[in-house]
Parts: sequence; structure tokens; C-alpha cells
Amino acid sequence: MTTIAAPSGTTGTASALRQLYFVRFAFAIVWALVMFTMAKELTPVAIVLLVLYPLFDVGAAVVDANASRTTRSPVLLYVNMAVSFVAAVGVGVASASGIPAVLRVWGAWAIVSGLVQLIVAVPRRKMGGQWPMILSGGISVLAGASFVASAGADKPTLTSAIGYAIPGGVFFLISALRLGRAAKED
Repeated sequence: MTTIAAPSGTTGTASALRQLYFVRFAFAIVWALVMFTMAKELTPVAIVLLVLYPLFDVGAAVVDANASRTTRSPVLLYVNMAVSFVAAVGVGVASASGIPAVLRVWGAWAIVSGLVQLIVAVPRRKMGGQWPMILSGGISVLAGASFVASAGADKPTLTSAIGYAIPGGVFFLISALRLGRAAKED
């Protein structure tokens, strides 16, 4: 008679996060490529894309919270969901005022969500694959500050948002690849 051991909570979480991180990588790259074509002005499509990015973050946090229930409290992920939802609404409202207002909202969101990402990733270090998330969270805080600062520039553009998405996506890819080992361990 053979028995199959159920995966540990950490293994199951690592596997779920790995899949989520691959999806987040793909979304960020596709989003950046599409956004690249409209970074100079706020068109209706650009506004939809700018609102969609934090909404996608809400969905990703929901998946992460469900996957992480067995290993950690998802309270900070709930905070991230709320912050990202407020950011999506804020970006939509700010778009009526122009690119500087959008950059300020985007920057505030990047700062807060980066701090949350950093705080969530640090205790997950033992799972593996979290150093890219720690770096990404720290970089997000710095990038957010630069978005707020660039809002005051002459003729600001949304190009910095693209520059935010691509490295973030790459960090998710690296983390997903590194989580491969943790997802296979028993």
C-alpha cells in the first residue's frame, strides 16, 4: 500500500505563489508594452490601463491571501487590496486633472504598496524566492517618491510608470524561478 503525503503549508504556498508570480510577470510586461504606445498623453485607453494595473494588484493580493492562509495571517495582504483599490479609484479621478495628478496618486500607491510588499516578503524569506520581492518592495518605495517628484516637472509623461512595471515584472519572474525549488520540496 502506498501513501501520498499532503504537501506542507509552505510547499503549497510556494507553489501557488510561483504560479501567481509568473502571471504577474506576464501581465506587467504586456501592460508595459501596450502602455508604451501612449505614455505622452492621457487617452481613454491609457486611463483604463492605469486603473487596471492597481486593480490587477488587488486580484493578485486576493490569490496571495488565499494561498498564504496556512502559513501566515493575510492581514497585510488585505491592506494591500484596500490600498490598491483606492489607488485605482484615485487614478481614475486624478486622470481628469492630468498627468501630474495621476503621477502623484501612482507614486503614493507605489510607496504604500512597496512598503506592504517589503513587510510581507521579509518573514517569507525562509520559503525561498523572496529576496527579489524584498528588493522590489524597496525599489517601489523609491520609485513612488520619484513619481511624486516627477509630477512637478515640465511636461511630465507616464513613461516612468512603464519603467515601474518592467522591473517589477522581472522581479516577479526571478522570484517565481527561485520558488521552483521550494514548491518541489516536501
